[in-house]
Amino acid sequence: LNIFICFLFFILFIFFISIQTKALNYWELENIQAISAVVLDGKSGKLLFAKNPHLKIPPASTTKLVTAMVVLDKISLNKKVKISKNVEHISSVTPYLYAGEIYTVKDLLYLALLNSSNQAAVALAEAVAGSEKAFVKLMNEKVKSLGLKETHFSTASGLPAPYQYTTAYDLAIILYEALKYPLIKKIIRTPKKIITSSKGRVLVLKNTNHLLKDPEIKKEIIGGKTGYTRMSRHCLVNAVSYNNRLIITSILGDPERDYLWEDTKKLVEFSKLVLSNKLSPVLIKTSVNTAILASKKFKYYVNGKKYFKKYKNKHYKLVKE
Repeated sequence: LNIFICFLFFILFIFFISIQTKALNYWELENIQAISAVVLDGKSGKLLFAKNPHLKIPPASTTKLVTAMVVLDKISLNKKVKISKNVEHISSVTPYLYAGEIYTVKDLLYLALLNSSNQAAVALAEAVAGSEKAFVKLMNEKVKSLGLKETHFSTASGLPAPYQYTTAYDLAIILYEALKYPLIKKIIRTPKKIITSSKGRVLVLKNTNHLLKDPEIKKEIIGGKTGYTRMSRHCLVNAVSYNNRLIITSILGDPERDYLWEDTKKLVEFSKLVLSNKLSPVLIKTSVNTAILASKKFKYYVNGKKYFKKYKNKHYKLVKE
């Protein structure tokens, strides 16, 4: 009898720990600061996590993933591109490009994807289509061909413009498709690159994705693309490999740059638990006021069933509604 009682207490203890573990992990999800985010299982195509997945938000520099795909579809990597006066005057990060300089398409792709150069993105657009406006039409045709209905571009760089938007869900699909291009995959996982202009000027490029050097996750990183504008706030779409399985996290509207890295790591860890059948996929909806500000009212959906938060004795758990 004593053995049976001990065994029963052991089972109850394990059950209690299991409940607390689940509560802890669901609680962590609410602490994700981004207004919109998804996690896509690259093998099944299913969402492991979603928070306002279809909210339209300006894509910022994540746009450049589509720019790169269109470029690689249309022209040779060895083609030489002369920087125009129009490109010289575009707002961009350093190192700046100057009119008259000549770069290969490949070098400009490194500038656009690794260093997030707006100038390089527009230079590539002009090289492919003669003008950025004409190139943008090709970009919108590209996303349409991928079956994406919640994305539209107005610029090749992601700089603010009317009628330019994407969703966390569409952006995850965009990275999934971009990874099919070997050069894009190579560039976005490159920490640092040095290129030289036709005039001998040395340009040092550093990857804007800080997760590449994060000791907690760098071994799993495949690569990704960051973005920022005042309207979109901080954005990151990123891919990792887990047990030979592709996991894509897509984050839009994080209030601070550093939150991108922490939110991504939380989502990756949660996804591992889902794929290990220790947790269920979750959908979170909030009352959204603007593209930047979201209500604190959360609605959870686990396995299609609605839950609400319950606090008791300082413990947190989800309770079926």
